[in-house]
Amino acid sequence: MIEIEEKLNYKFKNRTLLTMALTHSSYANENRSRGACNERLEFLGDSILGFIVADYLYKAFPELPEGKMTKLRADLVCEKSLASVAEKLGLGDSLLLGKGEEKGGGRMRASILADATEALLAALYLDGGPEEPKRVIYEYILNGFSAEEHAASDYKTQLQELIQQDAGHVLSYAEIGESGPDHDKLFTVAALLDGKELARGEGKTKKQAEQNAAKTALEKLG
Repeated sequence: MIEIEEKLNYKFKNRTLLTMALTHSSYANENRSRGACNERLEFLGDSILGFIVADYLYKAFPELPEGKMTKLRADLVCEKSLASVAEKLGLGDSLLLGKGEEKGGGRMRASILADATEALLAALYLDGGPEEPKRVIYEYILNGFSAEEHAASDYKTQLQELIQQDAGHVLSYAEIGESGPDHDKLFTVAALLDGKELARGEGKTKKQAEQNAAKTALEKLG
C-alpha cells in the first residue's frame, strides 16, 4: 500500500480508509472481524468522480451541449477507464479478496478494479478533503483529454446524427468477414443504410471495424 501512496503522492492520515478502499466484499464476508468492504466508499466515490468530471467538462468546453457532455462524462468514468487507472496505480496487487475471487482472477477483473478506484477516490476525499480526489482525477483521467479529438474519433455517432436528419432511414452494421490467426484477427464490417451497403471498414476488433466503416461512410456522404 505504500507504493500506492507514492504513486498518489499522498500519505493517508487514517490508513484504515485506504485498507477499506482495497477490501472486496468477498474478503470482508470471510473475515468479518477485519473491517468493512469498499462498497460504501465506492458509492461515495462514484458521485465524487461524476461531479468533478462534469464540472471539468462544463468549464473547459462551454460550447458543448448537454447531450455531448453527458456522453463524454460516461466515457470518461466508464469501467474500462477506471480499471486503467487502477492498473496504473497498482491497485490489483494490493486488493484484499476472498479465496473464490482470488482463484477466479479477481485481481485482474475490470469491474473489481473500477470499483476499487472509486472507493479510493472516496477514501482520499474523507482523509484529505475534496482537492485530493480532484488532483488524482485530473492526473489520471483528464490529463491530455480533448473533447474535440474524442468526438472526432466517434464516427458512428456522427454518422447516426447525419442519417437522422432525414427521418425514416435505418443505419445498421453487419460483419462481412474475418481473417488472420486467432491472436491477430482482422474484422471487416459494412455500414448499411436501409439494408444497403454504404461503406466498409476493417479493424482488429468489431467495434474498431464499425468505426472505420462509419468514417468511410461519412467521407462518402460529405
